[in-house]
Amino acid sequence: MILLRHGQSWFNLHFTATRRDPGIEDPELTEAGLAQAEAAAEALEGVRITRIIVSPYTRALQTVEPIRRRMAGVPVEVMPEVRERAAFACDIGSHREVLAARFPQHVFGHLPERWWHEGIEPEGAVIGRADAFRAEMAARTDAANTLLVSHWAFILALTGVSVANGELVDYDPCQAAPEQIVWRP
Repeated sequence: MILLRHGQSWFNLHFTATRRDPGIEDPELTEAGLAQAEAAAEALEGVRITRIIVSPYTRALQTVEPIRRRMAGVPVEVMPEVRERAAFACDIGSHREVLAARFPQHVFGHLPERWWHEGIEPEGAVIGRADAFRAEMAARTDAANTLLVSHWAFILALTGVSVANGELVDYDPCQAAPEQIVWRP
């Protein structure tokens, strides 16, 4: 598999500068984040991708767009299980009707009305989601050709590695879960 953390969002920009939650719900990408998404799409040119999985947050959906355009015909599945760990205002998502209006190229009808976690999500819940996703991907024959566009905490729970915005990581879902996870963004 290839894992991609979404590009820089307005939340990331302000939180990195202040280490305080700026209160931005479901933020969009900054210009730098849009450039990171384009760079990831360019880096993936020529890579055989047969399936794309993306989180329903706006920043992930914006990140996948240049990839989707370059890989016309590759199915894109919006999967709420690969969302960010709910810990900040940015982890309050948009309702499926709002997402469908903004991103008509994707299907959102399978999402519950509130698909994000309410309040702060326990670390164990994120690890549980990552473990279930790892098992699902390990059982699939197309895992090696799957791209996941997700978030810092979810990728951390999968790999044990803290990934920067716009960073691509090769990942084998058959490898063991990380023994220790350090939850510091």
